[in-house]
Amino acid sequence: MPPMKVLFAAALLSPVLAFAQATPVGLWKTIDDDGKTEKSLVRISEQGGTLVGSIDKLLDPKADANAKCDKCKDDRKDKPVVGLQIIRGVKADGEGVWGHGEILDPNNGKTYRTRLKPVDGGKKLEMRGYIGPFYRTQTWIRVE
Repeated sequence: MPPMKVLFAAALLSPVLAFAQATPVGLWKTIDDDGKTEKSLVRISEQGGTLVGSIDKLLDPKADANAKCDKCKDDRKDKPVVGLQIIRGVKADGEGVWGHGEILDPNNGKTYRTRLKPVDGGKKLEMRGYIGPFYRTQTWIRVE
């Protein structure tokens, strides 16, 4: 392909790639609240106009690879943690923020209202879970 065509193709694709990086869609390395401990890989995808996220892999060497969500209280009860859908019903709020959905903590079985916000050019994701006025925020790292 001649150099001019390569540049033209790159120019056409760059806004698409920038938009893809500015959304939560992709594979993320979850980092625990301590900001250091890598816990899992979560794949966020779009399904029917909402975002969902499932655990692809556990990274903690102490984690049981065959663990089940025994503390879950809904349809996810006793399902394997790897493959478990932990993010559901998230929609764009505008201004680069997604919310209105929920995130499940498979360690305690609790679900939290959630807000997702890509930061640092889409390289990181602020994942915030709420119960009433209380919240906790983790920063996840984009893998792909």
